[in-house]
Amino acid sequence: MAGPKVEMYTKWGCPYCVAAKRLFDAKGVAFEEYDITMGGPKRAEMLERVPGAWTVPQILIDDVAYGGFDDVSALDRQGKLDPLLGL
Repeated sequence: MAGPKVEMYTKWGCPYCVAAKRLFDAKGVAFEEYDITMGGPKRAEMLERVPGAWTVPQILIDDVAYGGFDDVSALDRQGKLDPLLGL
């Protein structure tokens, strides 16, 4: 059974992006990373998918936006992240 689709919009040098990637790596969860450091179409896509999202990372699991690292980390501490990831 394939796991959920995890996507992350990031920028170069962002410590929260690094922490988010480390969290998913530690869980053995693959994710698609979209670097929006220089703006462009992926940044526009992020704003369309997550209206009002001006910070990175923006993390989506199966096309549902869960916010940034602090939000996903809070879900993990509450024991709610693993079920979303099929773990």
